[in-house]
Amino acid sequence: MISINGLSAAIVQTMISRADALGCQVFKLANGATVIDAGVQVPGSLEAGRLFSEACLGGLGQVSFTRLTYMDNQGEFWLPAVSVSVSFPPIACMASQYAGWAIQHDKFFAMGSGPARALYAREEIFSKLNYQDKADTAVLLLEGHNLPSAEVAEYVAGKCGLGPDCLTLIIAPTASLAGTVQISARVVETGLHKMLELGYDMNQVVSGFGVCPLASIASDDLHAIGRTNDAVLYGGQVVYSVRGNDEELANLVEKVPSSASPDYGVLFYNLFQRYEGDFYKIDPLLFSPAQISFNNLISGHNFHSGRINPSLLRLSLLEG
Repeated sequence: MISINGLSAAIVQTMISRADALGCQVFKLANGATVIDAGVQVPGSLEAGRLFSEACLGGLGQVSFTRLTYMDNQGEFWLPAVSVSVSFPPIACMASQYAGWAIQHDKFFAMGSGPARALYAREEIFSKLNYQDKADTAVLLLEGHNLPSAEVAEYVAGKCGLGPDCLTLIIAPTASLAGTVQISARVVETGLHKMLELGYDMNQVVSGFGVCPLASIASDDLHAIGRTNDAVLYGGQVVYSVRGNDEELANLVEKVPSSASPDYGVLFYNLFQRYEGDFYKIDPLLFSPAQISFNNLISGHNFHSGRINPSLLRLSLLEG
């Protein structure tokens, strides 16, 4: 059986050995847990974000940097971007990368993702996955702006059935170099999660490949959340290789892109303000890449839907 915590442990060791060059800081908590700061009290780096993303995918994905060129009514422009390829997407994306574990202890709060979730495996989503990891080490990736304490590490390790000395916590704020990379690198996961919400059997998805522009770094996390969501919603493109039914895929592909939502077409920060700061009032089916393609490995047929929105990408990511 694939152990995503075991695979991610090798990425952790790379980050530790290259910490200075990555703009990261590594330290041990009093109980032996390891913390890698990738952007809270240090600058971090794009490369730290790339490794953060690959650890978040449980070692089952490859992330690289590229650029994407766009054309709107003001002319041509380009943006830095990430390219993501994923094997075993239900495991890599849903059992690992999906930010489904809210870590809250006293005044500490961060969204947890990564392979440690598959050791805990108490989130509702695991009832739809035929996977639970078994490992003697745990890696949890945190999106937050406060460093975790020994008490936080004790709580996480306990939920994973391990001692804190077996746990590594890697953290970066949304408004950081590593933070913007790791969110754009969720482009494959975002579409897969929407497919799950629409009732599709995600276990039929064999692989995923996506590209997504990188958001420029905002001055605070709230604006950063706006920009990083815009990158996926208006610039994310994904191709899924699936083993399924042509008729079902032809129907599904029209529903998956972000443009299928009535909340589409507004900068995310403005949409958030429209709903008075309540994320739960935003249509949950908005959260998906801009363009989706399915390649049915059984029939060989392809299905495509959605569109890039260069004007909103320019407004959000280039002009800020």
